[in-house]
Amino acid sequence: MWRCVLVMCLLAGTAVADDFSDAIADLSQQDGLWTMYIAEHGGKVMAELPAAGETGFVDQIIYATALRTGLGSNPVGLDRGAGDAGRLVTIMHSGDQVYFIADNLEYRADSSDPFERRATQESFASSIIWSTPVVARSEKGTLLIDLGQFLARDSVGIAQRLKATGQGVFNLDKSRSVVPPEQLVFPDNLELEAIITLTSSNPGTEVRATAADPTSVSFAVHHSLVRLPAPGYKVREADARTATIDITYYDMAQPLDQPLFRGLARRFRLEKTDPTAARSPVKKPIVFYIDRGAPEPVRTALIEGTRWWADAFDAAGFIDGFKVELLPEGAHPLDVRYNVVQWVHRQTRGWSYGGGIADPRTGEMIKARVTLGSQRVRQDRMIFEGLTSRNQTGAGGPNDPLEVALARIRQLAAHEVGHTLGFAHNMAASADRRASVMDYPAPLARLDGTGRVDLADAYAVGMGAWDLFTVKWLYSEFPEGSNEKAALDKMVDEAFASGLHYVADQHSRPVGAPHARGSLWDNGTDPVTSLDDVMQVRAAALSTFGADSVAAGQSLSDIQTVFAPIYLYHRYQVLAATKLIGGYEFDYRRAAGATDAVMPVDLDRQRAALQSVTATLTPTALAIPQRVSRLMSPPLYAWEPIQGRERIASQGGAIFDAAHAARVAAAVTLQGLLHPQRLARLEHSVERTLRAREVITAASDAILQPVASREQSLARLGATEVLVTSLIGFDGQAGHSLAARDAARAELNALSRRLSRGEFKKEAGFSRLVVAIDNYLDSGMTRESAQLPPVPEIPPGSPIGAETCWHCDSAAILSGSQ
Repeated sequence: MWRCVLVMCLLAGTAVADDFSDAIADLSQQDGLWTMYIAEHGGKVMAELPAAGETGFVDQIIYATALRTGLGSNPVGLDRGAGDAGRLVTIMHSGDQVYFIADNLEYRADSSDPFERRATQESFASSIIWSTPVVARSEKGTLLIDLGQFLARDSVGIAQRLKATGQGVFNLDKSRSVVPPEQLVFPDNLELEAIITLTSSNPGTEVRATAADPTSVSFAVHHSLVRLPAPGYKVREADARTATIDITYYDMAQPLDQPLFRGLARRFRLEKTDPTAARSPVKKPIVFYIDRGAPEPVRTALIEGTRWWADAFDAAGFIDGFKVELLPEGAHPLDVRYNVVQWVHRQTRGWSYGGGIADPRTGEMIKARVTLGSQRVRQDRMIFEGLTSRNQTGAGGPNDPLEVALARIRQLAAHEVGHTLGFAHNMAASADRRASVMDYPAPLARLDGTGRVDLADAYAVGMGAWDLFTVKWLYSEFPEGSNEKAALDKMVDEAFASGLHYVADQHSRPVGAPHARGSLWDNGTDPVTSLDDVMQVRAAALSTFGADSVAAGQSLSDIQTVFAPIYLYHRYQVLAATKLIGGYEFDYRRAAGATDAVMPVDLDRQRAALQSVTATLTPTALAIPQRVSRLMSPPLYAWEPIQGRERIASQGGAIFDAAHAARVAAAVTLQGLLHPQRLARLEHSVERTLRAREVITAASDAILQPVASREQSLARLGATEVLVTSLIGFDGQAGHSLAARDAARAELNALSRRLSRGEFKKEAGFSRLVVAIDNYLDSGMTRESAQLPPVPEIPPGSPIGAETCWHCDSAAILSGSQ
């Protein structure tokens, strides 16, 4: 892409006179993409580059970086195996310098006209990412350079990431950075490494919790320099209806009647030996390799889950098109020749990622890189033990928490590998009867005939109907002369006509997202019915929750960590049901003659959802039995700032606080019901829908139901406190419409009157709330000046860290564009 736009402006220098043979003396020669000369004991890596052409052009490669070793903190995101997606780098020579230039592929001109292409190239800046003197020139004109400083840079942006995540200011210490002798040289790629060290006088909490010496952290940084793929790959235009991951850019050569913004689907090169056959063997299969560092039985589960994709490719007509093997002994997991599923350890449970290196010009995948966090399976097992009993662990059978956790690992492996194959999330799949592994699945728990929790069908097995469709759409080949776009459009029409749906991340992940079908960690075709079922499962689990929720011999202080996800087990199904309130149905297709592209959820269905959602706010639902509270032995962990986030906080110090737990559970529901965007949709809609006041009043009525015990009384007070705090906060919270603020004020007026009489007048705490409400209504007193506590923090439900990551690709984390 680079056409000497910049380098021709550089002044030519004199020839380098150093003797080539002297420069490489005592270095070991390795031939490959470039001829490399490496010191036997490390410290020096020299590269012999091709001779420069008349314009100074030397070579063009794909360059990617990754971490072979990580920090071990998911909130920071510097994980083992994390890397970027690769960039196109042009190498130029001018005078006595060599320049590595990152081409700007965000703006292109896909045109045969050289003047049109040059106009675009000259309009947008490229970037020189590194330069170095030429050490020597051979008789053939080849150029010798020292790559040591190139390899020992902070090319991944470690210091920037540490600063951005509040871990302090770190600086590269060159005296403690080294280039080891173990470098890999292959015909089409170089796999090079350096150990770099960064130092800080005031490291943050996460670094202190994970590093051997938090003031000095060292990382093995891996550099892949890759030959451009051979010609013959055929690009496929991305289609927003098919949930394909794409490489996007602006094509400045587009006709005036076409959009400039284009997307190329990211996928592997997979070709049939007979492209005209409906079913055919392939020229070269897609092969994934499983990290040998994964222990059994996890390793086998990873192989089994990843292998699910073989069925999808076979159904699409590719015989033996997808294979799974163990990573060969001695193979480097970051070598671009291997698509690797890596098992990564962190101090806490965290997200898993599916990404890799792709040709930025075309979207062709070169290397898949999957990162699976090892702590997630332990968290899953713990939750299943809380739902059933720790006594069943290892017993075998459908309710064995270990077996259920392994079922989840299979699904997770398939999910993250799916991202590397080119597929984005489809958050509507759970509502389509588990149509895809690319949704976020909640365990499907039911009650058996005795009222006990049954996990026999916790997770689906194998590919869903959506997965089969997307593989077929993204990878199918078509005979020469056929209308490829028409054939692909027909596949889309048939998929949606069969009853499949697609909801993207941005319309489902946020709490205030509008799509009624798009939710995370949910189950069932009807979110209201599913919420009722989940509340029954939660009640059954809490009724049997006891000391056997932790293993015999394990400290009982761990029971608070087990209790939190069981008490909040309903949290995501609540949000799924809440999506119906002020929710809409829509898709991303343009149907001829369509007049109802966006349809509101029926009013009766919204009311049913409101009834089920507010039922989670009743004192009965929120109260924690005294029997359970007495089990909550205070925690003994020494690393409280890290591990403490997994438990429900306490206002009573080390002693478990059931009233505060009720506040937390109330906050789970109210954050969805009272979300500014949801209430704005209700107030601004011209359709028959609920209004903000009806939603707020329903929440009040549920919270203030009569109580029958001290536990319920405390739960009611705590939930009322959260409601009042939330409503008073409307005036200070950006995004709330004027109508929603008026509705909040009206409800606060009603609450002031209601809490000033009857049983509430006699109950400690409610009088303080009345004073706070009246002061706010009379003089605009804020929550802080009224000395009301803030809405409580909710323990993490999703994996810890990078909560805003939509694509779960480590490249997004390293670039800061989560």
